[in-house]
Amino acid sequence: MRLINLKTLLFSFIFIFLIAPLNVTVFSQPIKKLPPRFKQWLEEEVVYIITPTEKEVFLQLKTDKERELFIKAFWKQRDPTPGTPENEFKEEHYRRINYANHHFGRGVPKPGWQTDRGRIYIILGEPRDIQSYTGNSEIFNAEVWFYQGLSQYGLPPGFNLIFYQKNNVGEYVLYSPSSDGPQALLTSYFGDQADYMAAYRTLKRINPALANISLSLIPGERAQFGRPSLASDILLQNIISVPKKRLNDIYAKKFLMYKDIVEVDYSTNYIDNNHSVKIFQDPTGLFFVHYAVELNKFSVQQFEQTYSTHLKINGYVADHQDKTIYQFENSFSIKLNEEEIKKIYYLPFDLYDMFPLIPGSYQFSIIVKNEVSKEFTTFEKEITIPAETSSARLSSLILSYKLDKRPTDSKRLKPFKIGDHQLFFQPRNIFRPQDTLFVGFQILNLDPSLIQKTKLKFEFLKESQPFLTEVKKVSQYPDRMNFIQEFPLEKFPPGHYQIKISLIENEKEISSQMERFEISPAAAIPRPWVYSREILPPTHPLYSFIIGRQLFNKGEMEKAEKLLAAAYNSKPDSLEYALSLAKVYFALHKYAQTKRLLLPFANSENVPYQLYLILGNSHQLLGEFQEAIGIYKQAIDQFGLTFNLLNSLGECYYRLGLKEEALASWEKSLEIKPNQPEITKKIKNLKKGLYPKLIGDDKSRNIPSASCRG
Repeated sequence: MRLINLKTLLFSFIFIFLIAPLNVTVFSQPIKKLPPRFKQWLEEEVVYIITPTEKEVFLQLKTDKERELFIKAFWKQRDPTPGTPENEFKEEHYRRINYANHHFGRGVPKPGWQTDRGRIYIILGEPRDIQSYTGNSEIFNAEVWFYQGLSQYGLPPGFNLIFYQKNNVGEYVLYSPSSDGPQALLTSYFGDQADYMAAYRTLKRINPALANISLSLIPGERAQFGRPSLASDILLQNIISVPKKRLNDIYAKKFLMYKDIVEVDYSTNYIDNNHSVKIFQDPTGLFFVHYAVELNKFSVQQFEQTYSTHLKINGYVADHQDKTIYQFENSFSIKLNEEEIKKIYYLPFDLYDMFPLIPGSYQFSIIVKNEVSKEFTTFEKEITIPAETSSARLSSLILSYKLDKRPTDSKRLKPFKIGDHQLFFQPRNIFRPQDTLFVGFQILNLDPSLIQKTKLKFEFLKESQPFLTEVKKVSQYPDRMNFIQEFPLEKFPPGHYQIKISLIENEKEISSQMERFEISPAAAIPRPWVYSREILPPTHPLYSFIIGRQLFNKGEMEKAEKLLAAAYNSKPDSLEYALSLAKVYFALHKYAQTKRLLLPFANSENVPYQLYLILGNSHQLLGEFQEAIGIYKQAIDQFGLTFNLLNSLGECYYRLGLKEEALASWEKSLEIKPNQPEITKKIKNLKKGLYPKLIGDDKSRNIPSASCRG
């Protein structure tokens, strides 16, 4: 079995998207406090190629292990052939440093990498040509380096750089036409220092070739108004920023965010993605979060004639108080034959998925891990599920390049399916003039009595200027909840657009949504290979269970009880359903119901720790101390001693008047967790005989919370 490298079977597509910058105002630690080898790496080895974001992240790392992993990720992001053992970029970078130290540090009081020539050489590499001007008593020793073929970094197709030796002593410094001027190259110039043209004429008499370059480093550009053009100084600034243009440094931010979450094997292998999240409502009333992730790299492994990979998705939804509302994990095993691989060889890979969610505003985050290549990608998104409302409103918009119009009898749900129409789209929303734009959306809570008075207004803006407007009556559409509108794009010139859809009721706008898209002049756009997960019908009891757990996590116990009871009644032999309902009963102080629900599972195989804890607590709170002791002992047999179990066990012994047993339990608890002031106080009081022997008094004393979030 082998991993296909990037140049053989790696679907790699580079997309540009906006990334929120890191807060770089304060470093977590000064550079001087770094261990010497990491200080040298940061201040010497990569000082010219590290981005501000990368530097900020590196200075926030706490351990040497984290720093080593970051350095590994740093070089991986620059590796032009990640599927091979060699990292050509890293090897070339250190070759350039060695070359600079050997050739540019001679006769100067600093290492070669710190000189101007060393810096430029490390950033740009070998020049195409070097012209040396030495031995002339009228001009300082100088070198002209010529570069070509670096326009991908925003540099001119060809340009010169001048280095000169002031007073013919020491290092060669980088020349600026506007800051230095031709006069800086002359050994003896007694004219007006501000008169660049006079100095130019003097230099031209001595060396015409050097004189021409002294006014502009860019061939063909002329000086204006008697001074060199600022374009040369802009060129010098752009050269310094070249390393920042070579990669998207979002991986560094992701490394910092997820270094304690993803496994070490993945932490250095962040890959980019494009993503989109939409919210739609099912006819049953459930809201679903639909999300698409387009991976900028997709690796597979080959075994004989089969190509496969395995993706694991971890999702996390939290409210703005950082309370976990929902977590999920999905796995996708993908197998392809050789013919299928050939068809999708140059296509992006898009993953479509969906899940139900209760009303509220949340932070939604996803981690996608490729278990074959040990690569991972993530995104975070603010999302809002609307609360029940009587007013009509528009849903999210989907801008689709393809519409599957075939109605289906299947009751199962698919991501980005509106009514009977499956929409296919890419998060970047890019189209050609030959395409048809399919706009999919919903109108929610539309009063049937107002349908005849309600309109939809479609407005297109091109480069923020009005381009096209259409108005249609809602009554023209057969489905009054799910809407698809087609727009042929043949009359849309290439450019950037916005579409705004407004819901107009009685000539008044009551809701609107806007989405951006692009019309590309490209003859063809590679449409993705889509892997879409089909899920259970919305009437399945699983959704009562999922929504009930979300409500429980949010603290809405009465609503959670109703849904989790319905889920349990549909599947009373499910330990998972029973335990989730028991947590709600316990939170509502319905201890007798909690006990009756969990007792049938107490002697089953693979009973979770939480069941013993909740069941034991319920017995204890009902004053059934002997029964509680039996449950706690079962838990200890299964899971070993924990301070929670020992504290509860000690309390039960005490309530039964078993002083020695209570004392032994509490003392053992302190061995496991010494810092427990309340338990320490109980032990002292018990030893002094300050506690009266009361059975059943203060039943709730020292019972740990069993209402763990689901």
